[in-house]
Amino acid sequence: MCGVITSHSPLRFQQVSRSLRIAGQSTTVRLEHAFWAVLDEIAEDEGTTTARLVSTLHEEALEFHDEMLNFASVLRTVCLLYQEGRLAAGRA
Repeated sequence: MCGVITSHSPLRFQQVSRSLRIAGQSTTVRLEHAFWAVLDEIAEDEGTTTARLVSTLHEEALEFHDEMLNFASVLRTVCLLYQEGRLAAGRA
């Protein structure tokens, strides 16, 4: 076994719901704690709040895809791409 799961705190896998306002609507987004941590980091790097970042990502996704199939999956993918970019830049 690779040990990825057993080497991390169960907290990182725990799902957390956050209430946000997206496109003028109150909504709840449910992601694992590890993904919220990355989104918080991205927001800090961008000089904004996590709520505003998520709202902006929602707008960008709608512009790019014309519809939202699974926004939680979009956010998880954004986190993965952000981490890949950091690794490529040597900033892990």
